[in-house]
Amino acid sequence: MPPAIPTPIYRHAAPSGPWPWMDFDTDSDLTLSRDQPSPASPGTEGPSWRGYPETLFGNWKPDQVKRSKMLSNSSESDTCSVHWLDVLKDGHFTILDEEGRDQTSRITHDRVDEFWVLLQEPRPANIRVRALFVDNLSMSVLQMLGTKYNIEPFFFSSSLNWIPSHYQEEVRPGKGDHITITLPFIRMTQNPVTRPPTPSETPGSGSVRSAHAQYISTDEEQIIDTQAPLSLSCGNILLVDLLAIHMVRDEDSSTIISYHPNSSWRRPSPKRLHFLVYRAGQSVYWQKIFAKSKDPTFLFLAILWYALYSWDQALESLYNHVVFLESKVLSTNKTTLIRQLYIIQAHLLQYQSLLQDFHKSVDFLQNTPNPAMESDDYSPTERKDSVDLMNRECANLLSEIGRLENRRSMQSSRLKNVMDLSFATVNLEDSKHMRDLTEATVRDSGAMKQISYLTMIFLPASFTAAVFGMNVNEISGTKGQETLVHYVATALALTCATSWIVVAWHSDGPFVNGDSTLMERVWWPVFYLLRLFKERQKSLPRFQNTV
Repeated sequence: MPPAIPTPIYRHAAPSGPWPWMDFDTDSDLTLSRDQPSPASPGTEGPSWRGYPETLFGNWKPDQVKRSKMLSNSSESDTCSVHWLDVLKDGHFTILDEEGRDQTSRITHDRVDEFWVLLQEPRPANIRVRALFVDNLSMSVLQMLGTKYNIEPFFFSSSLNWIPSHYQEEVRPGKGDHITITLPFIRMTQNPVTRPPTPSETPGSGSVRSAHAQYISTDEEQIIDTQAPLSLSCGNILLVDLLAIHMVRDEDSSTIISYHPNSSWRRPSPKRLHFLVYRAGQSVYWQKIFAKSKDPTFLFLAILWYALYSWDQALESLYNHVVFLESKVLSTNKTTLIRQLYIIQAHLLQYQSLLQDFHKSVDFLQNTPNPAMESDDYSPTERKDSVDLMNRECANLLSEIGRLENRRSMQSSRLKNVMDLSFATVNLEDSKHMRDLTEATVRDSGAMKQISYLTMIFLPASFTAAVFGMNVNEISGTKGQETLVHYVATALALTCATSWIVVAWHSDGPFVNGDSTLMERVWWPVFYLLRLFKERQKSLPRFQNTV
């Protein structure tokens, strides 16, 4: 299974913080010598990009770069691929160069200088925005991109540490700016520990019967970690993914960088995202948008729709899983099912926070207009049409996010309902069990009462036999010879006396009730007969009238 993502450290998410990647519980930054040379210092040998980020951002010292894992998590041995996509000024998309070749650069350790030279080449005049989808970002490519486009290091550190963020920097009125969005979202993928589903079991097919055969309930899931993947009954998992996008908006030609570190589990494949964005340019709806507005921010907005589609697919698969668990709760009553419901409920609460971040990112994009649109190259009508179009498209995306939140809330309510049903079933079973125990106790009490009555009858006779069997002169001597008649008379007398006393002091019964006085208890046979006589006298007039 994929490992859980690290807990986001929000204090290191935006460049507005004056102390990037510094912890107050350590003074390692203060003990660094000011004259100590470092690999990132401006005076080192090699190309200018080798000193990034300290050459451009002096507050990013080597210790802070090391702590942020910006460079240490970037490999130098693997091949880094960069997929290019150009949006022309007429609104058309292209992934080919002027000679008709696929614009994909593969940068190895011994060919990094070639990519740097490629970045320095001037762009054709007909390119409105160029998007770079970087796969398996290496340290050299990171430093070259950061140096070429003057990228704030927070973009790379936030991406590597899964920190949601959105901010604007380097605002130049009439010229352009830099905007960054790192957006976590939920994506569905195949569970590596289960068999692949058949076509009839694919998400969205509504197949719940096959889920029962694939779902394996274990008692090992004791810790609820919302950062870890969520296993579903359809053979898939839901995991947290991240879109990391940095855009340099310029009046001449803008640049979008989509950052994808090497990961076989998380982050959408840059090649696939590159193809999907290209397909967005083939859409008639979006072609009209790019043809009507010259604002390159619409390409940024189109990329955010990838996260929305992933959310929709994930919640659809989660719905089938919730339906399966509901059917299991209705047919069985297992503690492991209740644990599974709680795990899903915890993840849904985490999803609520992620959807809020999604909503904030779209709001940020809507409320951060492109300063380059204020240049004299655009007429007031073009600016107004572009702003209205951006507000409309952001409203469409926000409406879809609201639909996702409603769907998530509905699933959370269904989970609460099925959990209440599970607890009600458990309480009903406990009530039936307690009723059976009560009935058994009442039966045992009746049996003990009968035994007590028998003991009350035979106890005086046993006592009399024990007394008469004593070897004393007063009883067995010549003067005290007792006969069987004497024994029977004594036993009967003691039995009657015992019964009289037991009935007299009984709290509630047919002869004496709880309100009886001491006199009524002592002479209970007399009062009982009187009560019967009075009841008989009352019933005689009714009988005579009836006759």
